[in-house]
Formats: sequence, C-alpha cells, structure tokens
Amino acid sequence: MLFGNTIPMVQKSLDFLWKQQEVLAMNIANVDTPGYKRKTVTFEDEYRNKLLAASQTKNTTKIRQAINEADCLVYSRDDSGRVDENNVNADVENTKIARSTLHYQYLLQSVSNDIKRYQSVVKGQ
Repeated sequence: MLFGNTIPMVQKSLDFLWKQQEVLAMNIANVDTPGYKRKTVTFEDEYRNKLLAASQTKNTTKIRQAINEADCLVYSRDDSGRVDENNVNADVENTKIARSTLHYQYLLQSVSNDIKRYQSVVKGQ
C-alpha cells in the first residue's frame, strides 16, 4: 500500500470531527431551549486504545481493522448551572467548534501535502 494506514486514519479522524461539528452545532442551536442538556462527542480515547492494541501486533491488517472499528460516543451532560436547566454555554461551544474546524482543516491540508509529495516523486521533480 502506497499510503499505508495514513489515509484511513485521517478519514476516520475527519469523520469523528464532522460528527463533533454536528453535535456542537446542535448544542448551539438549543442554547435557549429549556431543559436541553448539551451533548459531547468523544472518540480520542477509544481510537488511541484500539490503535495502540493493534500496533502491538505489528500487523497492518489488524491496524486497519482497528481504525475501521473505532467509533465515537455521543453522550449528554446532566450538570446544569442555569435556572431553566439548560447547560449549554454558547461561548464554550463556539470555542470548541472553532477548534474542531481548525483541526479538520489541518488534517485536510496534511493529507493534501502528502499526496502532493508523492505526486512530485512519481513525476521525478
């Protein structure tokens, strides 16, 4: 494989970040909904653990399988500091969405640069 597991890893990471963006947007949309509990997406820990376990085998097929099997978890936070029982803080959510957007753009740029390097090697430039 020319790219090894790089492309599948980035693809899975982009999928996770996309899901995170959706959940953060939903939180922001419900900032004034009484009783709404903000949702959080987590994937880093499970992703890291699956990759570490698979990398111990040094088997690229197992690593690819671990990448494909990693999934994100969406859960609600029950804490609330407001009278209306809503626990969404628009400033926090907007900061998280900006961070997630930058991470997404970074991954896209990183893969794009890798592909450009391979293209220049193939072309002999």
